[in-house]
Amino acid sequence: MGSELIIMPILFGIIFGIFYLHYSTRNKERLALIEKGADASIFVKGKREHAAPIWKVLTLNLALLLMGIGIGIFIAAILHYNLGVDKDVAYPGTIFLMAGVGLFIGFTMTKNLDKK
Repeated sequence: MGSELIIMPILFGIIFGIFYLHYSTRNKERLALIEKGADASIFVKGKREHAAPIWKVLTLNLALLLMGIGIGIFIAAILHYNLGVDKDVAYPGTIFLMAGVGLFIGFTMTKNLDKK
């Protein structure tokens, strides 16, 4: 009954601990490199000159994911009504399969988008 009172603070504590450990360690590493005389430009993440904008990549992948889900529902309906495949098997299987195919196509198109 009272387990949620214990679990939620523990989860928040774990998330805080991970972020604190990450940022404190990163800060200590940077200070050590600066003390040794390393150039500060290594801390700035350089943008690639020909990288595609993130909004194009997200839009492309989201569009292909949603199209894959739609095609999966359509194929599942054909499998269920015309071929007699069980409804509990046809719908989840084809939806996940076609969503995966859509994401894979999005990945390959993103690679080609970065090359241009």
